[in-house]
Amino acid sequence: MGEINIKIKDHIGKITFHHPKGNCLSQEIINKLITLLEKADKNPKIAVILIQSKGSNAFCSGASLQALKKISTINEGISFFMDFSNLINAIRKLSKFVIARVNGPSVGGGVGLISVCDYVFACKQASIKLSELSLGIGPYVIEPAVSRKIGSPAFAELSLDSKEWKSSKWAKEKGLFNQISENIDQMDIEIEKKIVSFASFPKEASKKLRQLHWKGTDHWDELLPKNAKITAELALSDFTQKIIKSL
Repeated sequence: MGEINIKIKDHIGKITFHHPKGNCLSQEIINKLITLLEKADKNPKIAVILIQSKGSNAFCSGASLQALKKISTINEGISFFMDFSNLINAIRKLSKFVIARVNGPSVGGGVGLISVCDYVFACKQASIKLSELSLGIGPYVIEPAVSRKIGSPAFAELSLDSKEWKSSKWAKEKGLFNQISENIDQMDIEIEKKIVSFASFPKEASKKLRQLHWKGTDHWDELLPKNAKITAELALSDFTQKIIKSL
């Protein structure tokens, strides 16, 4: 099942999630994350939202493989991939800046989550990978978010190199990460310094600026569900089912 909670201190809402399977995003965690994000956005005591995962091994391994294996109908598949669509659109519509603390490697939907955050702190070991193509599907739902952050050529490279890890340096050069630290302790120091500044900005000005950053994405309400359906159909193909069930 995993766990997720929020703690509020000094106008920062810190959301921490954890799952024993590489901090994967189970349906329960995604739905609770959306709820916590929307509540934090409405909470006058919170100026900035920080998303982080527990532990030091991985930031997020993406979709739950166990849940993916259980998909047997198109409706189940659409519902599964719509979770990521709903999460991306929920973050896109927030009025407060969302900061990511990336403490380790990220795969698939984890990269998608990072890409919808407004500012990303990462440590040196925070490599990334989009493994979807190697499973017989593709990163269709998260593509608009990832491409918005790193551009279409970099997304094409990342999605085609589905069996290869890209370094934190690569991620920063392409624009996914904003700052890289040598280790987690140093990263946390950098976060504390920067996030105080973010929280000090006038609320209305921050809201308007965030809307400006996200201009041209209103069509995602229709686009992402379409991409979720495409992914679900591929997930049920004989080729993909064989791969998934062998893992």
